[in-house]
Amino acid sequence: MPQIFKEHVVEALAGLAVLLIAAWFLAFTLGRTGSAGGGSYELKASFPNAAGIAVGSDVRVSGMKVGSVTAQRLDPATYQAQVTLSVASDVKLPLDSSAAITSEGLLGGSFVALIPGGDPEMLAPGEEITDTQGATDLMGLIGSVINRSGGDAAAKSEPAKSEPAAGGAVGAAE
Repeated sequence: MPQIFKEHVVEALAGLAVLLIAAWFLAFTLGRTGSAGGGSYELKASFPNAAGIAVGSDVRVSGMKVGSVTAQRLDPATYQAQVTLSVASDVKLPLDSSAAITSEGLLGGSFVALIPGGDPEMLAPGEEITDTQGATDLMGLIGSVINRSGGDAAAKSEPAKSEPAAGGAVGAAE
């Protein structure tokens, strides 16, 4: 038996190193996302357009991740997207806070931005944020800007029609 251990010591050490790196990565990830505990509470919000949002999308306050989207469904009565948000329990939001679906840029993902209000009373778990703004169709917006500017540019680039000068060719001797 001791001979087997001597022959495979390099493989055993490599395996141990892989396990230690995996454990460190798991601890680091849980620490960064806040999933290792601390608790959270749910809030609800209805949006006219929830394009780009899915279960697991970030919920942010001032650009900082404070939670995630846990559920979404279409309300058959209002045809609005009802989104359930899980927010870290240490983040208290005023009653008049608002929510907007926004994007990190043209190629970035969408997230729910919570904008705290000024009311002294705080939202309770399970309450609904009533002031919401749905997602903006960035590609449609860019397309309309391009189409508008393209039409103006085409009209301006049309060459001006000039009449030949009286008396014949330009630069002709008199």
